[in-house]
Amino acid sequence: MIKKLAANVKEFKGDAILAPIFVALEVVLDVLIPYVMSIIIDRGIKVGNMQIVWFYGGFLIAAAVLSLCFGYLSGKYAARASAGFARNLRQNIYYRIQSFSFSNIDRFSTSGLITRLTTDVTNVQNAFQMLVRIAVRSPLMLIFSLVMCFTINPLLSVIFVVVVPIVGIALLCIVYKAHPVFERVFKTYDTLNNNVQENLTGIRVVKAYVREEHEKEKFGKVSQNIYANFSKAEKIVAFNSPIMQFAVYLSLLLLSWFGAQLIVSDTMTTGQLTSLFNYATQILMSLMMLSMVLVMVIMARNSGERIVEVLDEESDLTDPATGLTALSDGSVDFENVTFRYNKSAQKDSLACVNLHIESGQTVGIIGGTGSSKSTLVQLIPRLYDATEGVVRVGGHDVREYDMHALRDNVAMVLQKNILFSGTIKDNLRWGNEDATDEQMQAACKLAQADEFIDGFPQKYDTYIEQGGANVSGGQKQRLCIARALLKRPKILILDDSTSAVDMQTDALIRKAFREQLPDTTKFIIAQRIASIQDADKIIVMHDGAVQAVGTHAELLADNAVYREVYQSQQKGGDDNA
Repeated sequence: MIKKLAANVKEFKGDAILAPIFVALEVVLDVLIPYVMSIIIDRGIKVGNMQIVWFYGGFLIAAAVLSLCFGYLSGKYAARASAGFARNLRQNIYYRIQSFSFSNIDRFSTSGLITRLTTDVTNVQNAFQMLVRIAVRSPLMLIFSLVMCFTINPLLSVIFVVVVPIVGIALLCIVYKAHPVFERVFKTYDTLNNNVQENLTGIRVVKAYVREEHEKEKFGKVSQNIYANFSKAEKIVAFNSPIMQFAVYLSLLLLSWFGAQLIVSDTMTTGQLTSLFNYATQILMSLMMLSMVLVMVIMARNSGERIVEVLDEESDLTDPATGLTALSDGSVDFENVTFRYNKSAQKDSLACVNLHIESGQTVGIIGGTGSSKSTLVQLIPRLYDATEGVVRVGGHDVREYDMHALRDNVAMVLQKNILFSGTIKDNLRWGNEDATDEQMQAACKLAQADEFIDGFPQKYDTYIEQGGANVSGGQKQRLCIARALLKRPKILILDDSTSAVDMQTDALIRKAFREQLPDTTKFIIAQRIASIQDADKIIVMHDGAVQAVGTHAELLADNAVYREVYQSQQKGGDDNA
C-alpha cells in the first residue's frame, strides 16, 4: 500500500526531501539551545562573567532566528509536497475510474468512490504532511535530547529510559484499539454519502411523496452511527493526553527530587538541571507529537487501503495490442452469447442469444421489465463483455477493436438521459467537439429538438443546469438523441429514449432516421409497439432470452406474447380516444 501511494509524489519528490532536511536542522538548533542556556547559567550568571552571557546570548538569538527560518522552510516544502501528492493521487484515482468497465463500477458504489476522492484523499494528505515534518522532528528530537541528557548526567537520564518505553507501549495499545473503529467509521461514510446523493438526486420524488421526514430519519440513523463510532474512537484516543501528562509530571518530579540531591551534594550544577528540565519537556513533547502522528496514521491507513482498492482494480475490459481502428459497416452478430454480471450470479442475464442484423437495418427490441433488453445492446459498444460466445460488429469480434474506435462508431442514448451543466452547445459537442453550428442545428432538427431550442431566449447558448433540471423529460431525451447523432455513427442505439415524447414527435423522429440515416444500423428499445412496428426486424425478449424475431406482421401472426401486447396497447389507445 505504502509503495502504491508513495508513487504519487512524483515531481514533488524534491519538496518531500527538503522538508525533513530543514526539520532536522531545526531540531539540531532546538536541542542546542538548552545546553547553551546551561553554559550561560553556570559560567556566566553564577560567576558574574558578563562576557560569557553576551557571547552565548548572541548565539541563542542567532539559533532562535535560524530555527524559525528552518521551521518556515520545512513547513513550506511540506505543504507543497503534500498538496501536490494529494493532487496526483486524486487525479490517478479519477483517471483509474474513467478506465473502468460498467462491471468494475458496479463493485464500488458511487458514494464510495466520491468518499475516496474527497475524505480519504484528505486524510492521506494530512498524514503525509505530518510524516515529512512531525514524524521526522519527533524521533530526531527524542534521540538528540536523550543523547544530550546522557552527556549531562547519565544517572538521571535513566528516568527517561524507564518512562519512554512505558509511554510507547501505551500508545501502541491505543493505536491497536482505535484502528478497527476508524475502519468502521469510513465505511459508514459511504452509506451517509449514498443517502445524501439519493436524496438530492431524487428530491422531486421525495417532495412529491412527502417523504422528507422519512429521509431525515434515514440520515439521522447513519449520522448517529458515525457519531457513535467516532465517539468511541475518540474515547480511546483520549487516553493519549492523560498518559502523556502523567509521564511529563512524573519525569519532572523525579528530576526535581534526585536533581536537588545532586546539586546539594555538589555533583551537579544548577544549569545542568535546568537543561535537563528542558530536555525532559522536549522528550515528552516529542512522544506526544508522535502519538498525534499515530492517530492520524490510523485514520490515513484506513483511507489509504480504500484508495488502493480503487488503484489496484483492473478493468475487465482491455484493448488489444493492435486493435482495429475502422468499422467496415454497421452489421451486428450475436453468436451463442451468454452474459452474467458477475461470476457469483446464480442466473444468466442473457442466455444463448443468436442474432444477425445487417448494416443499415432498423431493429426494434421489446420485452417486459427485466428481460435484459438494455443488457443486450450494451454488449455492442463493449460496455460489458459477453461471458460466453461472441459479439461481432462489422464482421469482427468487438474485442478485436480499439475500444475508443469502436465506441466512436456506436452512439448510444441510455435509458437514463444525462445532461451536464453548461450550454446546449456544450452538451451537443459531447457527440462531436468540433461540430459547427450548422451541424448542431441539423442534428437537433433530426431529433425534433430545434423547435423548443428556438423558443429559448438564448437558443443554443441556453444554460443547462446540472442533470438537465431546467428542461423537461422529453426535451432532455431529444437533446440526448441530437448529441448521439452528431457522432454520425455506424450504429445508433436508443434505449427507451423516446418514452417521454408524444406519439407524433416519436413518429417524426423515426421518419427522420429512415430518410436521413439509411446506412446507420438503428436499435430501438421501446415499450410502445407503435415506436418499432415499422422496423425491419423486431426482437421479442423474455427472461434474458430471444423469444422471437420477425417483422411486425410476422410477429402478429406467429407470436402470442407480441400479439397480446399489441392488442392491449391498441385497446388502451381506443379507450383513450
